[in-house]
Amino acid sequence: MAATQRIAAGAVTVAACAASLAGCGLGSGTTSGASGPQKAGQAPQNAVRLIGDGSTAYTGAQPHLPRAERLKPGEKPPQFVVFSWDGAGEDSQKLFSHFRQVSKDNHATMTYFLSGVYLLPEDKRDEYKPPQHSPGRSDIGFNDEQGISDTVKQLRLAWQEGNEIGTHFNGHFCGADGGVGQWSVEDWKSEISQAKRFVKSWKTNTGMKKAAPLPFDYDKELVGARTPCLEGQKNFMKAASQLGFRYDTSGVNNQVWPGKKENLWDLSMQLVPFPGHSYEQLTMDYNFMVNQSGTQTQGDPDKHAYWGDQMRDGLLQGFQRAYDGNRAPLIIGNHFESWNGGTYMKAIQEVVENVCNKPDVRCVSFRQLADWLDAQDPQTVAKLRSLQVGQAPKQGWASFLSANPAPAPKGVPGAPAVKQ
Repeated sequence: MAATQRIAAGAVTVAACAASLAGCGLGSGTTSGASGPQKAGQAPQNAVRLIGDGSTAYTGAQPHLPRAERLKPGEKPPQFVVFSWDGAGEDSQKLFSHFRQVSKDNHATMTYFLSGVYLLPEDKRDEYKPPQHSPGRSDIGFNDEQGISDTVKQLRLAWQEGNEIGTHFNGHFCGADGGVGQWSVEDWKSEISQAKRFVKSWKTNTGMKKAAPLPFDYDKELVGARTPCLEGQKNFMKAASQLGFRYDTSGVNNQVWPGKKENLWDLSMQLVPFPGHSYEQLTMDYNFMVNQSGTQTQGDPDKHAYWGDQMRDGLLQGFQRAYDGNRAPLIIGNHFESWNGGTYMKAIQEVVENVCNKPDVRCVSFRQLADWLDAQDPQTVAKLRSLQVGQAPKQGWASFLSANPAPAPKGVPGAPAVKQ
């Protein structure tokens, strides 16, 4: 769902279970929780705890998330690949549901950056008060009841399958006229607060009171974002750091290991080879399109296949450069769009199918990548960051990472389990 496309408070514990939430126990006598059967009368471990108006709920730990492990001395790091989607929502193209299936078929999880106004109906548009703009203004419009229902369904299923739900904020304002590049730290805090509120109150705003909730607490789920048009990163990162976010992916970087800015992991998209050109290209479908057909989203049909192959081959060349070299995570950004005949969607699917099933490759969400980075010895990360684009250690990985790392502090991902 494109950035430019218009598409039509406290926790409350309940002894209820929405049938569409995975793993819920129904019936009497005994219930089955994550650790096995429980006696009647006991609340099952996976009971739904509704939050606020029931738009969201706590349903236990997110399923299908592997535990982040610290690298052993001399161990070669895995090759991470992150596929992510700006303004994620389900419309008539049904690309959200399609790529959920692509993920499952190829042992991958992804990050879906939800635009908050995709859960706000047109008749409630004045609920949105964008910074530096009048109430009810949005450069990507709002949604209708069917669109909200379809999007919520995909968000629910995506999270249950181990994918991450981030944010692409709300009105998608770019450029000099009140665009996000001119926003203050306080403006960003307001925008983030509203993005959360629209997710946490979609039932109230739509009147769909009987619908199943989103199965997560969005205040805890939301740990990262990508800004509209990659603008406003500096002040956003300051706001995000103060609000407890863990990463940002709004910048442009080379294919090197990430570091931290403002106490956030800088998981920016990267420059990869652009077949047929002497310069490199950002790992995002929109940027490939602009450098192929300009501002025309449906350019010369005779070139559609060629343009898609260019993107696919550029991403694969970038992948191979890292896989055989420094093993830096490959960060890729996309939109649910059919630009140039859908050629970029086809390219992304071919990349997923090509790379995610290779040995030592992990196609993960940003949250999972941040978990893994947090689990590592900082000295190990510093060593990895010393490798340049495509540079493998001269003496091999066993020698390069052979020094004994410091033990993981208690409580961080990758730390040894505490003995009872």
